[in-house]
Amino acid sequence: MGTAEKSHETSAEREASAPQTPAQTESQENSPPPPSKLRHVVVVAAGFVTMFMTCGIIFSFGVYQAIYEEMAKEAGTPFTGTSSSIISLIGTLAIALMSMGGPFVSAWAKLYGPQPIIMSGGVVFGLGCILASLSEYIWEFQLTHGVLVGIGTCMAYVPTMSVAPTWFSKRRGLAMGIVISGSACGGMVWPPVLRAITNQLNFRDALRISGCLVILLVPISGYALTWEPKFKAKLDEQNAGVSKKTGWAKVPLVNWEVAKSKKFAAQALGCFLQSAGYSTPLFFYAAFARSLGYSNAMADNFITISNAANFISRIVIGYAADKLGRLNVLFVTTVLSAVAVFGFWLPATFAGTSVSVTSAEVLFIFFAILYGAFGSAYISLFPASLIELFGVQHFTSVNGALYLIRGMGALVGTPLTGLLLPGQSALSSVSTYERATITVGVLLFAASMATLWVRLEASNGKAWVWKM
Repeated sequence: MGTAEKSHETSAEREASAPQTPAQTESQENSPPPPSKLRHVVVVAAGFVTMFMTCGIIFSFGVYQAIYEEMAKEAGTPFTGTSSSIISLIGTLAIALMSMGGPFVSAWAKLYGPQPIIMSGGVVFGLGCILASLSEYIWEFQLTHGVLVGIGTCMAYVPTMSVAPTWFSKRRGLAMGIVISGSACGGMVWPPVLRAITNQLNFRDALRISGCLVILLVPISGYALTWEPKFKAKLDEQNAGVSKKTGWAKVPLVNWEVAKSKKFAAQALGCFLQSAGYSTPLFFYAAFARSLGYSNAMADNFITISNAANFISRIVIGYAADKLGRLNVLFVTTVLSAVAVFGFWLPATFAGTSVSVTSAEVLFIFFAILYGAFGSAYISLFPASLIELFGVQHFTSVNGALYLIRGMGALVGTPLTGLLLPGQSALSSVSTYERATITVGVLLFAASMATLWVRLEASNGKAWVWKM
């Protein structure tokens, strides 16, 4: 026994003391040191601030939706006589473009680095808000508060959501949950702030102040968001020979073998359906609460309540995804968001008939909490699952393509659902929301079935494992 141990030790010592080849030495010298915990914290904090200032404001559009609908009933305003569907198109354009530009923004971040893209996005977003404060016609609001704000958000949001996963492996779900919870925290803070500024000054000043803050803070946080060194080295290899002068126009196409796989088809279908249904409640929280008889300030609180639940759940759900499997949690949360719509929002639309007004108010409070907790989990979990599903080499192209598909879903879903609200009745009658509610619920349930399909395809041909 002792001889064997001695022989083993001698062998190990010989191996350790053996001279290294030049290739091994060069590889060790060029290998970047592992990132520190402080670097991880900086990435998460910078991502949180970016989400807070961009997505947090976009997801507070329900405040403006209610304000603009109030103005639609008044004479001499930019929104006089405008329907709910046309007004909601402003926020829809912002949310749709926030995703639809994904392939282009992913390509720019891959070629030039995420920092200049995120920083520029903050400037574009802020200018969109400031120009919206000067607008006098509905189409001007759609171009500024819709298109420009959406493009700016995309330039900040997509690189941030692409950078953060590259720095983490074991705790990727938790890290992404914290980063994306910035939008929920912003959704808690911004509605009362925007309403307070509007009440004390006017909605145009609310747009100007929020725009200036975005121009100030997003470039600062964007400066800290860089690719993880090993991931950047792989991108540099892929970018070899690509001209920075013309490369901005080249969109990274999804590998054909990946694009025709059932996994990609299932993920793309789920992205489209979930996005088509997801935004409608966000835009109409305040308007629906007004139709229940709440005051302006109280109606805006439903946006805050929903985002408070969203803030807590994203961190908890991100942690649960790391423990139980990201695809498993993605499926469960998507199902629960559909349950929240059918079980709580739909019955609330019968207030004053088969359901008392008091009961409808309680149902809608529960809906705001549950939908806030589960509805947005998809946004943080689906990017976190892409590396496992498609590999690091396909991450950026698949991520960009799926964001484009999500944007298309939002662009189609919310305006068409808004058409189910007749005339300018969104602030006066809860019954007008019945058909819109059913549509949202069906879309989310169909999305949950698509996530189940993804889960089954991910384990196809492999031994079944519960954690995935």
